[in-house]
Amino acid sequence: MITPLIELREVRKSYGGIDTPKVEVVRGISLSIHPGEFVAVVGASGSGKSTLMNILGCLDRPTSGDYLFAGKNVAELDSDELAWLRREAFGFVFQGYHLIASGTAQENVEMPAIYAGTPATDRHARATALLDRLGLASRTGNRPHQLSGGQQQRVSIARALMNGGHIILADEPTGALDSQSGAEVMALLDELASQGHVVILITHDREVAARAKRVIEIRDGLILSDSASEHAPEHTGDPGLQAADLRQRLDQGATQRGAWKGEMIEALQAAWRIMWINRFRTALTLLGIVIGVASVVVMLAVGEGSKRQVMAQLASFGSNVLYLNGSMPTLREPAGVITLDDVAAVGTLPQVKMIMPVIGNKLMVRYGNNNQEFYVGGNNTYFSEIFNWPVVQGSFFTEADEQSAAAVAVIGQKVREKLMGPHVDPIGQYILVENVPFQVVGVLQGKGASSGDQDSDERVVVPYAAAAIRLFGSHDPAYVTIAAADSGRVAEAEAAIDALMRKLHNGKHDFELTNDAALIQAEARTQNTLSLMLGAIAAISLLVGGIGVMNIMLMTVRERTREIGIRMATGARQRDIMRQFLSEAVLLSMVGGLTGIALAMLIGGALLLGNIAVAFSLTAVLGAFACAVITGVVFGFMPARKAARLDPVKALTSE
Repeated sequence: MITPLIELREVRKSYGGIDTPKVEVVRGISLSIHPGEFVAVVGASGSGKSTLMNILGCLDRPTSGDYLFAGKNVAELDSDELAWLRREAFGFVFQGYHLIASGTAQENVEMPAIYAGTPATDRHARATALLDRLGLASRTGNRPHQLSGGQQQRVSIARALMNGGHIILADEPTGALDSQSGAEVMALLDELASQGHVVILITHDREVAARAKRVIEIRDGLILSDSASEHAPEHTGDPGLQAADLRQRLDQGATQRGAWKGEMIEALQAAWRIMWINRFRTALTLLGIVIGVASVVVMLAVGEGSKRQVMAQLASFGSNVLYLNGSMPTLREPAGVITLDDVAAVGTLPQVKMIMPVIGNKLMVRYGNNNQEFYVGGNNTYFSEIFNWPVVQGSFFTEADEQSAAAVAVIGQKVREKLMGPHVDPIGQYILVENVPFQVVGVLQGKGASSGDQDSDERVVVPYAAAAIRLFGSHDPAYVTIAAADSGRVAEAEAAIDALMRKLHNGKHDFELTNDAALIQAEARTQNTLSLMLGAIAAISLLVGGIGVMNIMLMTVRERTREIGIRMATGARQRDIMRQFLSEAVLLSMVGGLTGIALAMLIGGALLLGNIAVAFSLTAVLGAFACAVITGVVFGFMPARKAARLDPVKALTSE
């Protein structure tokens, strides 16, 4: 016996139940359809013929009974296998054409081949050939609204044939056409039937049904008559081989994935078209993403710029500097003393780059009739290098000045302003330090105060020997300033100095060793925290933008429900529908992200012109863009999943 291509056994379909009255639309239909048949199912509106077509086309499942396709029970097939049948075995021709409004005639025809994974070149050629064959060669680039009803129906027939169209399911294909266009469509269906395609025509028009070789009349969900019941149907070709071939292809290829690259490109192209068609709404949706990304990038850039500015200022006070001084006296121990011999010994350590003994105190300084109290310190020639504190006028004293205890001085900016005023050239002038004359040889660059301390610019720097002999009468330093060889290994230098000093002082710890690294690290942590807070505040706007994306995608799913049904009818799997809408959400977010980055750069440029510290980080920019994309995925997932789970029949009949 020849295996029927389609066989129904006591198939029933009912709707409702539980909270609504149960309505049985198909009530125990049994029939067989073989390859090569041209069958018309005729009946009045409400007779159940459209529901029967949906069951035959695997758009809907029967409530009870068996549906065998090429001997395979359809009830055993999963959603991907059903999609394969709709894509590879069936081709739908609907009364309402059901073309995707945003796609061209060529793109509508190619859709089943995209989901089948057909290479782009092959599907372009086949779609062009089909449209040419149906007299639409000059209309390939037209969209549905630019075509007449007859032309749209021919496009839907070409789409039905794209993957072979072994079984053409035509639901009232002439119902919305004028008589001439209807005759042309029926002539096409006659031609397809003569070529061996199974054509199942659903109609209420008996004249149209008379074109078929077999007429099945249905009423109230039951078969009233079947013209094939009294004689065997005529088949064309080798029907047994055709059914077996489809069964074999179903068993082998139903779960295979299509060409993801082609599907992704088509999804992105469709997403871009939708965005462009609804560009005003798209722009409003993008606004949240744009503001969010721009805010994150700008806030982080401002935070990083401020951090770098603060760190640069702190570094100018010596980020690798350690301070060594004698310990304070206690009831049991006298004050610790650091000697020049200690200084010389510490200076030989490999972890030490430079070392400078310091002796100083606040002293009265006079120029002319002006008396001011300033910090006067004796230092060696490493002063400028250790503290990164250059001379902006004149020069620093030399090693020869240090060796000879020369009475020369380098003054800070505030000393110059308070003693001499802005109009006096200080170089070569004499100042009295505790009535000892010192000649000014240089002026230090302005530095300001660090961490609330005394203003660093209110100081006078003289050679160490001159200070010891002429001002303080002691050669022992008050403290020692040490520059570590590596600013990243200050702790290692501190440990080496501590060990050496204990050795020099016979194991006593009568000294103190401190550094500014902890202060700088604490400041850096504070700035990092501030940057993160600014970024978090800005990220809230990105979150709001994501909610906007989700809202617009939910609206899009509702507006395009019929399109989703069309894609499912042409073979789209659930993952294809999910990919389509996720692609739209991600593309929306990507465009918003790129626009936000561009806006951030413009804002950053404006801030720089306003002398506000801004430092753009590639990591921050890429991170903000990645967050925008992730936002699209996260907030687009729920609408995409909702679209993928729609019932094909309900989606197709939605308004």
